[in-house]
Amino acid sequence: MSAVSGHPRVGSATPSNNHSSSGYGWSVEPQITSNAKVVLERRYLRKDDSGKPVETARGLFERVARAIASAEKRYGRSEDEANAVAERFYEMMARFEFMPNSPTLMNAGRELGQLSACFVLPVGDSMEEIFDAIKYTALIHKSGGGTGFSFSRLRPACDVVKSTAGVSSGPISFMEVFNAATETIKQGGTRRGANMGILRVDHPDVLEFVTAKRDSTKLTNFNISVALTDKFMKALEEDGEYDLVNPRTKVPMKKLKAKDVFELIVNMAWTNGEPGIVFLDRINRDNPTPKVGEIESTNPCGEQPLLPYESCNLGSINLAKMLTHRNGRPEVDWARLGETVKWSVRFLDNVIDVNRYPLPQIEQMTLANRKIGLGVMGFADMLLRMGIAYDTDEAIETGTRIMKFIHDEGHKASVALAEERGSFPNFPESRLADKHRKIRNSTVTTIAPTGTISIISGVSSGIEPIFAVAYVRNVMDKDILPEVNPIFEEVARERGFYSDDLMKEIAARGTLKDVGKVPEDVRKLFVTALDITPEWHIRMQAAFQNHVDNAVSKTVNFPREATPADVEAVYMTAYSLGCKGVTVYRYGSRADQVLSVGEGPQAEKKFCDAKKELAEFMEAEAARLPRARPYLTKGTTQRLETGCGHLYVTINEDDAGLCEVFTQMGKSGGCTASQAEAVGRLISLALRSGIEPEAIVKQLKGIRCPSPLWQPGGMVLSCSDAVAKALERYSKERPAAQPGEAPIGPATAPGIPAKQNYADKGDVCPECPECGSIVEYVEGCVVCRTCGFSKCW
Repeated sequence: MSAVSGHPRVGSATPSNNHSSSGYGWSVEPQITSNAKVVLERRYLRKDDSGKPVETARGLFERVARAIASAEKRYGRSEDEANAVAERFYEMMARFEFMPNSPTLMNAGRELGQLSACFVLPVGDSMEEIFDAIKYTALIHKSGGGTGFSFSRLRPACDVVKSTAGVSSGPISFMEVFNAATETIKQGGTRRGANMGILRVDHPDVLEFVTAKRDSTKLTNFNISVALTDKFMKALEEDGEYDLVNPRTKVPMKKLKAKDVFELIVNMAWTNGEPGIVFLDRINRDNPTPKVGEIESTNPCGEQPLLPYESCNLGSINLAKMLTHRNGRPEVDWARLGETVKWSVRFLDNVIDVNRYPLPQIEQMTLANRKIGLGVMGFADMLLRMGIAYDTDEAIETGTRIMKFIHDEGHKASVALAEERGSFPNFPESRLADKHRKIRNSTVTTIAPTGTISIISGVSSGIEPIFAVAYVRNVMDKDILPEVNPIFEEVARERGFYSDDLMKEIAARGTLKDVGKVPEDVRKLFVTALDITPEWHIRMQAAFQNHVDNAVSKTVNFPREATPADVEAVYMTAYSLGCKGVTVYRYGSRADQVLSVGEGPQAEKKFCDAKKELAEFMEAEAARLPRARPYLTKGTTQRLETGCGHLYVTINEDDAGLCEVFTQMGKSGGCTASQAEAVGRLISLALRSGIEPEAIVKQLKGIRCPSPLWQPGGMVLSCSDAVAKALERYSKERPAAQPGEAPIGPATAPGIPAKQNYADKGDVCPECPECGSIVEYVEGCVVCRTCGFSKCW
């Protein structure tokens, strides 16, 4: 493997594998960076009543090591033996060779004692089950865990609720309740609660789900992903349709064209990075315990598929520490890596026994399957030390070899633990029984995000490339942490091109691209996440996924100018290469992103420009305030027939022109009446704000509902469409009607009866025009089971 040209000594800072008596075990003193110090003090260290840390980094690692090693005594180890294991655990953390997930660092050896990061909770199709899940979510978030949910069991919006003769509000409305609960809990927690919301692509509300985060103020505590099935992918490949199935009745409701749904997913992901996608059938083919249950969801970042009520604890090996030098060149220290894998598996298995679970159902399921997730961090730093550019075949091959080794050694360690402690209880009926005589854990490997633990360890995150050569990291409620890649600075100084001015220029850019003062070979090596084409991102994800039990957390980064077609290509490549899910992000598509490049004087100028633009915008908006409604208006009322009954539309004007619209829907109450009133109010506001009637008509005309109605003069597609037609007719005729004159109605043709044209069975049910309750399509008729209204076609 080649080192950087002219820089054979890059990587010289990597610790050796010489565990001499000096610097071994408890004598190792953690050397933390300034950024790590901020993170530890803010989130991990014990504090007194005034919020002042009363614990050091060393104290934290000692506390965690002793707590996790205490599990050894459950399996017959002596106190001295448990202390020896604790010493080894401490050394791994103090040297930053291995780091467990955040809840373990926070809570091990403390009163709370909840150590897992990942949970999946079931959401059943009843009010009791839904609010049980919300309660359980609050308990998990309070303890520092993240939760995943599948909302696919919930009946779709407007479906029948027989117990109340009402209608279901659907999955999206209940997700807002989960979101609000998370918002409340996270205010006082040490770790912000996070959720994953998943909906199957064949759920009838999938289109609403896909667009649920179009408004950036909605579902702010959720990542969302669409669960794509094999049937859907086949329909997509064949340019065909697929069924939407009501989860309550298990009956197909309608068909959608797979390509149209996929394009909507792609466009939303291009717009703001969500939804992601997971390949649900592929995940379940790797489910080690299918007889126990079906996997419905993942943890918040998608790398840990779990059964309902299952939890998993994660940990990551720092690959930047797994290097040695031979003949002055850095290479992987396989012996050291193997030893670290062995002890890391033991550490994570111990966590399962020491853990204090937030719910008895979670404890039961977790102990039955004993899933752990051992992953990596610092992979990009390892490549830089070895002189291997991330976007090369050599990097892909290196990642493949490393993860295969970790996977194989991890399974060997789990088998050895099973010889000592026994297999996980569900092993006899698991798929692993065909491969192993014994094994301790149903899963061993996961590639998790390592945001804060990688900061503590001072290395790159997970298997991601470096985000920038120099940048500003905004974490934890806007704390500003400056970040400069230390390997690049080392190379720059040793190669003789370091200067303060050059570093400022690079910090403003974030990338070495087009920085001529940096040698070409260095520019090629230090490629950033945005320099790398999406193809290399997804190829690297697939390389690791091929040797991971669970899944891989990785973001496929796109430059700002990327197109939806680029996102689509990545999704299809991910499917073809065997990935279990994909998350994409187009740079700049979200206003409050975690990592930002180019902060400095340019950022200040952008801020000033933005303030100026905002001031100009607000000034222009002030001129658009609606004019006041006069005391006296004049106009007409039209009566139109709609599928929900008679709609009366009153259109008035003042001296300046059209100024208001009132709507009244026959005898209807409930949502129909309130929505009709809302439409009228908004039209009135628009008219008094100077919006032309033609623009309003264009927005409303053609909106369809499940109860269109043919009448002389044309089809009325919905109440909104009827209002548009009334406004259009009024605008064209502009009658000079005086108060007291008969209202102008639609033309009539005696002898031609109006005919209802109800939508096909399976469409969202309309309201009953008599009482506002739901109606059902049964036996060729639409029937209201509340008041008895019926109409057949």
